[in-house]
Amino acid sequence: MSTIHFIGGEKGGVGKSVVARLVAQYCIDRALPFVALDADGSHGSLLRHYAEHSRPVDLTRFESADDIIALATETERRVVVDLPAQSERPLFAWITEAGVLDLARECGIKLVLWHVMDDGKDSLLTLDRLLKRGGTAARYCVVKNQGRGKDFSLFDRSPTQAAAAAQGAVVLDLPELHPAAMQKIDHLDVSFWAAVNNPAIGGETFTRMDRQRVKVWLQAAFDQLARADVI
Repeated sequence: MSTIHFIGGEKGGVGKSVVARLVAQYCIDRALPFVALDADGSHGSLLRHYAEHSRPVDLTRFESADDIIALATETERRVVVDLPAQSERPLFAWITEAGVLDLARECGIKLVLWHVMDDGKDSLLTLDRLLKRGGTAARYCVVKNQGRGKDFSLFDRSPTQAAAAAQGAVVLDLPELHPAAMQKIDHLDVSFWAAVNNPAIGGETFTRMDRQRVKVWLQAAFDQLARADVI
């Protein structure tokens, strides 16, 4: 059975593409069949860091968005879709127009709607809207990104958290990677694997300690993904 992972959060700057890259690396490291689709035309993070596994998709063009279902039905795999900010409207326009939720159920495809969030109120409002739009036809994964906020008590005690729990949402705590190390990885346009394992990457600017920090962070993030059993 294939699974489509829509990795979003609606807000800009909450770390959606970082999570998409983590999921891609997790699949690679565990030899899980997958394909990645990059819907973020302004940044193209997956296309830059995981080019051999990724291809572009345009959610504003229904014919392009149809590739998401086509890739999920042609063989059993994970389809990882990196969503840009403010993509909920075109995504659900396509879902509604094509009856994607019914089609996925008929084809035995699982849908996972990811919500990457910071610790602000806007992330709560957008999650609440996502839960209402997605209903019970999808599974939810909420990522509290420690790199974008340290105090998630607003979410933890909110009606939105209770609503997410009632719909069976998985909640992950993504630890923060040292900002300087993340900036270097992004500047070099390399995968997380290369950042850890290729000593030639970055020369003297990407140090052995940088590689060690990424290694520790990746393991902690992967432990979260493994315990959630959502991939």
